[in-house]
Amino acid sequence: MAEEQSQEQRGEAEEKNEAQEGQSRRKRSDPRRKRTVRLIVIAVLVVAIIVAIPVYSYYSVRESTDDAQVDGHVIPISSRVSGNILSVLINDNQSVRAGQELVRLDPADYKLAVAQAEAQLSSSEADTLESEQSVPVTTITTSGQISTSVAQQQQARATVTAAEKGVEAARARLNSAKAALEQRQANFVKAQKDLARYKSLVDKDEISKQDYDAAVAAAEANSAQVTAGRAEVLEAQHMLDQAIAQVDEAKARLATATVQRHQSERLESRQRAVTEARYQSAQATAKQRRADLEQAKLNLDYTILKAPVDGVISRKTAEPGIQVAAGQQLMALVPLEDVWVTANFKETQLRKMRVGQRVEIKVDAYGDGRKYRGHIDSIAAASGAKFSLLPPENATGNYVKVVQRVPVKIVLEPGENRDHRLIPGMSVVPTVLLNSDTDGPAL
Repeated sequence: MAEEQSQEQRGEAEEKNEAQEGQSRRKRSDPRRKRTVRLIVIAVLVVAIIVAIPVYSYYSVRESTDDAQVDGHVIPISSRVSGNILSVLINDNQSVRAGQELVRLDPADYKLAVAQAEAQLSSSEADTLESEQSVPVTTITTSGQISTSVAQQQQARATVTAAEKGVEAARARLNSAKAALEQRQANFVKAQKDLARYKSLVDKDEISKQDYDAAVAAAEANSAQVTAGRAEVLEAQHMLDQAIAQVDEAKARLATATVQRHQSERLESRQRAVTEARYQSAQATAKQRRADLEQAKLNLDYTILKAPVDGVISRKTAEPGIQVAAGQQLMALVPLEDVWVTANFKETQLRKMRVGQRVEIKVDAYGDGRKYRGHIDSIAAASGAKFSLLPPENATGNYVKVVQRVPVKIVLEPGENRDHRLIPGMSVVPTVLLNSDTDGPAL
């Protein structure tokens, strides 16, 4: 036992000696180790700085987001007229070209409408032609009536003039008859006086009986002449009255002719206005019928639904035999030639972003490492929250600052989507190259 204890004590003593020697050796090697460690740390820092500079240079001029997707137009294809579907010429997810027929509707009703519109147009054109011919006929008729009334008025005026001259002549004859009567009356008075003297003389036998008989005969002749003169005066007065009556009648006819002329002139303007109005109305009706015919032809053309642009058919609901109404959507057309990227960048990422800067786009669906090229087309005028159904109202007092996102439209470069692998709705990761050349305005 004593030997074992002594051996253990010797072993412990040896271990203490070795530990003291190791400590002394480590104390001698510590300065060299510290220098080595210091050099290693410095080297690592230098390498890190060397690596960090290009990494910083690379990422400091790039802004990217995973809140982005491919957008595009979705064109609803709907029927412009109602009808029964005869045939559907395409299927879902089928590529179509602009102008390609998609659906055919039953055209029977619309062909009948075209025929009816053509018949109505022919009738309206005939009415228009008749109205057009009526315009010169009415003009000629009314002009003839005016000419006749003018001639009648002139004739009546000439008749008045002639009647007035007849009155003057009758009055002159009356005056002449009165003068002759007065002369005959004077002769009769003289003959009576002569007869009285001859009677006294014949009674005294101072003159012959023959002279007395001659005086009696002269007195009787003068008496007869007086009677004839009175008759001539009465006749002249009667003729004067007739002439005056003819003047009144002629003036009445002149007044009637004047009224008829005025009426003809007014009637001429009214008849011409009515005829021209009928002609214009017929023209308007014909124009309306022509428009109805064009509309009927358009409706007939609308029975064939065609693709407005190149694209791919989606969400087809049209089937043969279905009765569709005007405006009913039958399918959707997605033009894959016109797609873009809508990226919702944080507002803090827009500091150096400009319109026209180049963009690299990665697509989640294709993990082949391909990058699409594009450029910033425009930056939205408001954040996405402003366009939401319930935009935030920060004036209520419950304000919590949240970093907003602003939509940025990115347009692909020509030919980038030639294979049509980008479709609306795909998730993408765009990276904007902030150091790319741009002439766009600052945000």
